[in-house]
Amino acid sequence: MTRSKVPAAHGTLRILSHLATQRGPVPASQIATTLGLARSTVYDLLAVLADQGFVVHLPEERRYGLGVAAFELSSGFSRQQPLSQLGRPLVAALVDRLGESAHLVVLHGRDVIYLVEERAPRRPSLVTDVGVRLPSHLTASGRALLAALPAAQLRALYPNAAAFAARDGRGPRTGTELRRLLEQVRRDGYALEDGEITEGMASVAVAVRDHAGWPAAGVAVTFPRERIPEAEWPALAAQLGGTAAELSRRIRGT
Repeated sequence: MTRSKVPAAHGTLRILSHLATQRGPVPASQIATTLGLARSTVYDLLAVLADQGFVVHLPEERRYGLGVAAFELSSGFSRQQPLSQLGRPLVAALVDRLGESAHLVVLHGRDVIYLVEERAPRRPSLVTDVGVRLPSHLTASGRALLAALPAAQLRALYPNAAAFAARDGRGPRTGTELRRLLEQVRRDGYALEDGEITEGMASVAVAVRDHAGWPAAGVAVTFPRERIPEAEWPALAAQLGGTAAELSRRIRGT
């Protein structure tokens, strides 16, 4: 069907896409104004979406946000592992170019989960592998993702010192230390980890953003520290940036 034959379906999808880009619930009037839709149409579509669980209505605030059914769609997306399928050839190509191991992760709570792990020939074995979870604040890929989150979400993830898992006493141990580290990540445009996961190994990482600008994944390269001088790490980050941009394009389907 074309857009002209299903205006209600088109309007519904536009509303859902708009809500997915917002930091929180928004008024129906804002939705109507932003999307150029009649308010009556927006209210009718929101009522149907709320009835089906795709939208939740907050009557006291007179706002609308995404509902549980929308989350279930997202979970279905994750179960089908499209990120792994889209990212694996790009990560493999990165390994071929750099001659070092690389991986792709997603954020899950305060951890990162490894979706893709490509090992370079004749490189040391790593503690990471597909399905492994590690504390995000200790890994380069996790730090790249955390640096892309809103401040309120970061505070919710790390409300106090008890939220910080330790590994050999390394890495940030307080919210202040973490915020300082992530500020540096934002300034540089990439994240680092130097011996905090495995002694003698370092990692450089960047975030992969989705259509709404949210961090969908982190891509990183890991290497023996003595093989690559620190002065060359920004060049590695630039290579990762190209891979991240291509994966972001593929996620968006453009």
